[in-house]
Amino acid sequence: MSNSKSSQKTEAVAQALLQQSGDPFLLTKRHLRFGWWTLLIFLSLGLILEILHGFKVSLYLNVSNETRRLMWTLAHAHGTLLALVNLAFAFTVRLLPEWSARQRSVASLCLRGATILMPAGFFVGGMVIYSGDPGLGILLVPAGGIMLFISVVLTAMGSNTLKSNRGPSGRN
Repeated sequence: MSNSKSSQKTEAVAQALLQQSGDPFLLTKRHLRFGWWTLLIFLSLGLILEILHGFKVSLYLNVSNETRRLMWTLAHAHGTLLALVNLAFAFTVRLLPEWSARQRSVASLCLRGATILMPAGFFVGGMVIYSGDPGLGILLVPAGGIMLFISVVLTAMGSNTLKSNRGPSGRN
């Protein structure tokens, strides 16, 4: 009997978490906050890279560190772009109230995961270089890419739920 109660309780908690994470208002708020803060972080990283370049720091500019420069530039670029995608996702969620809560939650989780994993993979991969090849951190990039792909597929599918508010005359 306690096993049955335990599984019912676990299922109730999981259902409550799904409803909370799938709430359009909460997701919009979460992605707006996440998007703006990650944009600030990655734009700051870009500014740091410009400073390293401007002061001709050898750790960044030496020919032997070309891979590091590329990896860190890719981290900055991907992080900045994915921050903007998070902001776009926040507005998309508000426009798609009919979008399945489950798909919306998974898309949100995957997008936030990709926003962390892809730039982190490039940045960490550029910290230690092995004969011109990036370090093992680069292995985070494909995982982030798969998460981004899943998020975009689910969001594209969710966009099919967009209903038009136009009347027969074509006006709102």
